[in-house]
Amino acid sequence: MNEEEIIEILKRENEEFRKLYQEHRDLDGMLAEYSRKHYLSPEEEIEENRMKKEKLHKKDRIAEMIREYSKKVGSGT
Repeated sequence: MNEEEIIEILKRENEEFRKLYQEHRDLDGMLAEYSRKHYLSPEEEIEENRMKKEKLHKKDRIAEMIREYSKKVGSGT
């Protein structure tokens, strides 16, 4: 089973994963808006950095959940 298949299964079956995945995508969209600007105010720079950290944290948790699911499926439990 590949990672894309696991992601689809987890999005259907795991509320925490579904929420994290959507929040990660939302942050991606918001960060794209910041990257389109030619200049960021100091407040926007702080917010952009906060969002990048939050997005990375969510990405790490998503990857962890994918690994856990893969191990569970691989072990047959």
